[in-house]
Amino acid sequence: MSKVLVTGGCGLMGDHVCSGFLKKGYEVVAVDKKQSNYNLNKARFTFCQASPVEKTAYADIMERYHFDIVIHLACTADNDLGDTISESEMKENDRCNEFIYHLAIATEVKQFILISTTQVYQIPKFREPLHEDDFLKPVTNYARLKMSSEQKLSSDIGRRPDMTVAILRIPPIYTKDFCANLEAKITDPKDHTKFIYRTGEYGFHMCCLHNLVDFLLNFVQTAFEDNNLTGVYNVADKYPIMASEIIEYMKKYHRLGIVLQRNPPNTNLKAIQNMIGSKEMKTNYRFLDFAKIMNNTMFDISKAAKFCSFRWDIQNIK
Repeated sequence: MSKVLVTGGCGLMGDHVCSGFLKKGYEVVAVDKKQSNYNLNKARFTFCQASPVEKTAYADIMERYHFDIVIHLACTADNDLGDTISESEMKENDRCNEFIYHLAIATEVKQFILISTTQVYQIPKFREPLHEDDFLKPVTNYARLKMSSEQKLSSDIGRRPDMTVAILRIPPIYTKDFCANLEAKITDPKDHTKFIYRTGEYGFHMCCLHNLVDFLLNFVQTAFEDNNLTGVYNVADKYPIMASEIIEYMKKYHRLGIVLQRNPPNTNLKAIQNMIGSKEMKTNYRFLDFAKIMNNTMFDISKAAKFCSFRWDIQNIK
């Protein structure tokens, strides 16, 4: 029976990732600052309490269990961090990564998967889907945090022939119960009013959390049979979610209130320059960039689609 370590395993993403692997018969150990009730008392599930920077605790855990798979979620937004990512949290993330990567080598982990973000990409003006090898330009603190994680992973263990090392770049996630990332796309950060441009015929490429779990389960199984899968993968829904769909979803499952109809944003050079200089843009994980709100940016998931059908979307959400 394969053993899986999920760092940050009791946050929103960690809970679902652990649950998915438990259902497939894996032995799962979740490490986090505090325990959640989501997988409590489930067979083959173990919780170990530790902060991301507790090197000795992680060393004891990894040496005790000798994991086959590590899924590194610690220090991800929607988990240990809030909306705002500080410089101190970025430094803490770097310290955490360094010794976890080294422990993975020392304990001979077979697969190491880092959850990163599509925010590391430079968003282009054209509407071609972004590929894994497209130009990177992290702007937000969260994107810089994840870019640093990627670079450290690549330099430390990314080219090890005895370990499958995957970086998953995902856009903001959602579930039926978790709507904060969706709601942020129709919320003005200044006055928190809900709004829509015209009829909402613009969209955002996001990731249903269940699609991420499906990908992970299929990927790790395939990687046991083919150890030549090291690389970067965009993991997202098949199609962007329209602003109009977000509003209908919010009406159906959550409280929404009044939605204001507005004219499209002014994207002249001065407005864009003001936006780029905004402190909130750099620190707030869910910052809504009005200069790019109608870009309909998509991420190429053809590489990841070899392992997953990406069957979940906002219409069949659970």
